[in-house]
Amino acid sequence: MAFIGNQPAESFTSFATQEFSTSATTSYTLNHAVTNENEIALFVNNVRQQPGSGKAYTATGTALTLSAATASTDTMYCVFLGRALQTVTPATNSVTSSMLGSTFFTGATDVGADLADADLLLIDDGAGGTLRKTAMSRVKTYVGGGITEADQYRLTADLNSDAQPISANWERNDSTGFGKIGTGVTQSSGYFSFASTGVYFINFGTTGEVNGDSLALSLYTTTDNSSYSIVAVINLGDGGNYPISSSKDFIFNVTNTTTHKCYLRASSMAGNNNTRLFGASDSNYTQITFIRLGDSV
Repeated sequence: MAFIGNQPAESFTSFATQEFSTSATTSYTLNHAVTNENEIALFVNNVRQQPGSGKAYTATGTALTLSAATASTDTMYCVFLGRALQTVTPATNSVTSSMLGSTFFTGATDVGADLADADLLLIDDGAGGTLRKTAMSRVKTYVGGGITEADQYRLTADLNSDAQPISANWERNDSTGFGKIGTGVTQSSGYFSFASTGVYFINFGTTGEVNGDSLALSLYTTTDNSSYSIVAVINLGDGGNYPISSSKDFIFNVTNTTTHKCYLRASSMAGNNNTRLFGASDSNYTQITFIRLGDSV
């Protein structure tokens, strides 16, 4: 059947509204011009007012005139009855979760690839239940960002005498395929310093030769850059001129990069070539490894 007007459609209809900042006055300005007061519904303190001359209010054009002045504490708004807004977009906050399809957050929105720092996630802010967006890079920062430091040093020559610390012949691993993460640990005369605070996994190991004696490789740490304490020890017994290997580890909570350091000590050496820690510049025989696991505690 023929009709006059807008084509009917699946749409949402609402009316234009206006909120007023009230004061001790009877005169206000409307956002939209009207023919008369009957084209708006006026509410003061949530009570609908009666339109018309000699009643609560009159209106013409954009001028709204009240019969009595409002107070600054009053709330006042109007609905423009002649300005119906039709849209295919629902009004703000009118869509609830029950209106969403069961596949809203499934395969149709799957990234389908490894996450990148620029990817955005939806999160509940935990306060008012508001959904907000955040970048994946912020999530990485919150959870610690994974391993940010990993480094390794080794002895490049055999050692057959006591040393506290082992101060010479250290090099950072430079074998093909070695991968250092982050700034790395620095070494000076056998003392190892950390580039950043955090909880570090420290592993040290050795292959040595012990004949008629024993030897010890010990890890010492300090938290005041002065007093060092032994925290882990490798003891190698008599192997009868056969190489023997061992390793130990320690988790070090580095809260200050200036005061927290460590070194390795070799002791109980026989003082001859039959008792020694092996070292080489092309492979690891005596080495120490540092991996930052997370933030300091």
